[in-house]
Amino acid sequence: MSDTIEKVKCLIIGSGPAGYTAAIYAARANMSPVLYQGTQPGGQLTTTNEVENFPGYPDGITGPEMMMQLQAQAQRFEADIRDGWITKVDFSGDVHKVWVNEEKEIHCDTVIISTGASAKYLGLDSEQKYLKLGGGVSACAVCDGFFYRNQEVVIVGAGDSACEEAHYLSKLCKKVTMLVRRDEFRASKIMATRVKNTENIEILFNTETDEVLGDGQVVTGVRVVNNKTNEKHDIEATGFFVAIGHKPNTDIFKGFLELDETGYIINTPGTSKTNIEGVFVSGDAADHVYRQAVTAAGTGCMAALDAERYLAAKDSTFEVSTSSYN
Repeated sequence: MSDTIEKVKCLIIGSGPAGYTAAIYAARANMSPVLYQGTQPGGQLTTTNEVENFPGYPDGITGPEMMMQLQAQAQRFEADIRDGWITKVDFSGDVHKVWVNEEKEIHCDTVIISTGASAKYLGLDSEQKYLKLGGGVSACAVCDGFFYRNQEVVIVGAGDSACEEAHYLSKLCKKVTMLVRRDEFRASKIMATRVKNTENIEILFNTETDEVLGDGQVVTGVRVVNNKTNEKHDIEATGFFVAIGHKPNTDIFKGFLELDETGYIINTPGTSKTNIEGVFVSGDAADHVYRQAVTAAGTGCMAALDAERYLAAKDSTFEVSTSSYN
């Protein structure tokens, strides 16, 4: 083996609640995990101002602060947290090979994938401005809907997820205006009927977002355009929700791991196992249903335990550590 190739017992690709939790459990099990944080250290939560639904934080916490605490907890148990991202993998042989920043080669006994998924946005300058400011743009109604109780909000989307999020918001908000680009929903009939029958949801078909309006700090409304008549008008709103889908960050695994039609990694039900032995998945890279920090953390735990058991079965000299379960 070349001196330039590093041998790692457990490599974790990606950070966020899934990656850091996997690192905590793997480190406590004496697996000497190495974690590469990726292009967005801390994951999607670093763009979230307030997290109020993660257990153990009665007063809430900012997303960046939570990620810093999770990283510190992993490092307390001597997890090796590194900058950089994995740019290529080769899972075709007995040795799991990965490359960091297209240069450094690592051979791994086990790999835990925690690369997450990125929310799709419209790409408007005004949308990105208030997203970065944390001033009223969100891609997660379950995460942020609470902050808009008794207020008026706008949501963009036409699929099942958009309908589900609009219905969720309708229970919290005074009014929900739903923007649908075509003249019909893409959602299933039952989901479309549900939002149509919800009194405080107004649906605007053939309508697109022209601009997110604000005062420089927070969202105050949305300018929309009818794509049939080109007529524009403003809608007063304090929140702008985008529900047009997510893209899992799994492109580098194509050709090796089994993915569904949208790119999510397919795992064995009830486990974190993929179709490649010794390669495990956690968090939003596989979860397109819940997409919550707490569920990501839970699957990070599962992946570390599955990896630990895999190593124990493969090498009788590696004993499963009961300390990692406590």
